[in-house]
Amino acid sequence: MFVYSPLLSAEEKPAVETKTGTDSKASAKAAAPLTLPQVNVVGEQLKITDGYATRSSSTATKTDTPLIDTPQSISVITQDVIKDQSIQSVSEAVRYVPGVTAAQGEGNRDALILRGNATTGDLFVDGIRDDVQTYRDFYNTERIEVLKGPNGMIFGRGGAGGVINRVTKEAGWDPIRELSVSYGAYNQKRTSIDFNEAISDDVAFRINGVYENSDSYRDGVNLERYGINPTLTIKATERTKIVIGAEYFKDDRVADRGVPSVNGAGNNTLGNRPFRIGDTDTFYGNARLSPTETETNAFNAMIEHVFDNGTILRNRTRYADYDKFYQNVFARSAINNAGQVQFGAYRDETERENLINQTDLIFSAHTGKIEHKLLVGMELGRQDTDNRRFSPNAANDNLPGSFTSPTFSGPISLNNLRINRSSQADILGLYVQDQIILSPKWQAIVGLRYDQFDVKHTDLTKANGDPTRRFDSNDDLISPRAGLIFKPMQNTSVYANYSQSYVPRSGDQLSGLTFANSTFDPEKFINQEVGVKWDIRPDLSVTAALFKLDREKIAAADPNNPGQTILLDGQQTKGLELGLAGRVTSKWSVFGGITLQDGEITKQQGTGAGAILKGAELQLTPDRMFSLWNRYDFNETWGAAIGVISTSDRFAATPTASQSTVLPGYTRYDAAIFAKINPRMRLQLNIENLTNKEYALYSHNNNNITPGSPITARATLIVNF
Repeated sequence: MFVYSPLLSAEEKPAVETKTGTDSKASAKAAAPLTLPQVNVVGEQLKITDGYATRSSSTATKTDTPLIDTPQSISVITQDVIKDQSIQSVSEAVRYVPGVTAAQGEGNRDALILRGNATTGDLFVDGIRDDVQTYRDFYNTERIEVLKGPNGMIFGRGGAGGVINRVTKEAGWDPIRELSVSYGAYNQKRTSIDFNEAISDDVAFRINGVYENSDSYRDGVNLERYGINPTLTIKATERTKIVIGAEYFKDDRVADRGVPSVNGAGNNTLGNRPFRIGDTDTFYGNARLSPTETETNAFNAMIEHVFDNGTILRNRTRYADYDKFYQNVFARSAINNAGQVQFGAYRDETERENLINQTDLIFSAHTGKIEHKLLVGMELGRQDTDNRRFSPNAANDNLPGSFTSPTFSGPISLNNLRINRSSQADILGLYVQDQIILSPKWQAIVGLRYDQFDVKHTDLTKANGDPTRRFDSNDDLISPRAGLIFKPMQNTSVYANYSQSYVPRSGDQLSGLTFANSTFDPEKFINQEVGVKWDIRPDLSVTAALFKLDREKIAAADPNNPGQTILLDGQQTKGLELGLAGRVTSKWSVFGGITLQDGEITKQQGTGAGAILKGAELQLTPDRMFSLWNRYDFNETWGAAIGVISTSDRFAATPTASQSTVLPGYTRYDAAIFAKINPRMRLQLNIENLTNKEYALYSHNNNNITPGSPITARATLIVNF
């Protein structure tokens, strides 16, 4: 609502002549201040999302910017897409997103491949790092934003191939009372609730909760998870908003590392393939001895003030305490010629505390006819991590012997402490950005971020006094971005973009630092991208992007001196991404895209049998991907959807000189039926793998490969009360 109440100023009052006699009363009345009645102008606020389409985002620039004016490839998974596809995990969320594939993550965490780069830490919530290795749920998520390419200027370290950002649900003044109940094949059971209420004109309360207890198409595999997320929005003044929230989330499941590989020619050299991929239920290892648990306690706060001149001051704080445990018994080799497989096992414990604070100042300025939207910001953070790993013996994770049965049933003792380390990471980030309107057709964006990233590492397996017990790593990172936008029409933009990002030697989980590599420069990622964005209508957009992403300063063994490590500029991904999202007609909605890419090693890394040779293709980076989800509403009651996911062959891991495993390409079909029973009740049925295709879904390495699910269905009832 906009309120306009004009009062005439003294300069605007009509001039009045002084008269005598009968005109004196009229003159006095004319001289009195003239007050016009208050006029209320009411207009509908434009929504950020409309069905499957998204108009704007504040994540890529930290300012509210239309996607068409953002020189970067971005895919947004809206609330409608989340509900229609019945998305419940990160791997399900990205399956229709061009340029992104999921990885297995050893069955205990979300893992992604973005433009050829693997990550478990480039996940954010409301723009703040949420990087522990765990599984995330979307019960409290409004939308999911996938930003492609390095994003160091906005997010700091990491984000080499891209980032995933969850935008959480926020308390507001529109009432929401929604209950969702799902039941599916393999005893899938899930319920969630979303309740929002205005407590007063200035305070609103919202609470989201979820509980799930489900089995799997994999023998012995199950999960139980539950969470609660209350939030409060306060209008402290007409120009000040405060949002506070807390979350408790618990995820317990079986760590499933899939099936091993085997060579069709009868040996374990090159060209391995997944073993018995059609045998989707067999657990290789021991499911009972492979639990994984994560407990998350988090607190979030945001305060935003808009000054009279339009300047915005925003501060966000997130504190998160993660407690992660997992143990697994798994196949650690390919099936040999005798039909045997070697098993391994270990237990891993991680405790992490994140405290991160971001402050942004956004204001406008002019230089002549040129308009500027300026961002100045600072990020302060501390991440404390303790990690321990227990194995069958002090040297490695091998269990004794090889076994013909896929189930390990021998004794297991994980009492040998192999890894015991702690780290403290202190982060200081300073950044500045200028979004420039040069003319009605030309825009530009330039930005620069400086990060001081200091890690203090302690190897607790070393004795006190050992010089390698405690060591530090100090990195000063400069991350630029620059983009140019040409808009031949208001609904079309052509852009070019350059961005950089760095990954320090401690890695995305702060666990890769050693005394030997602590002085090495961080890895560097450089992205060059040109693209086109066309909003055919406000609710339908088409995008295209050509990109080249280079990875530099990769640590590798010196071919001329295998005992030494050198840094190489040795990986490149280049390709084309096409995206489509929105309504083709009032009844037909679509979401999907095409990716054509080539990811390879450009210089040999390492020596001997384990060397990664020049020209080797990157892990889980197929040359071709196609996905398209279609929903069609026949009338106000009935609707249906059909989806197709197709991918070419890809390697389970980046192949070495002695071993590689190829995951065959596949095409899978999904479907859904929607019924609006009455204005307050909806029912939908989602079917995955409609044709019961046998395929390999993803992998962790050459011998941990997850078979895709056979045909499965899940029914969901959504009730608004």
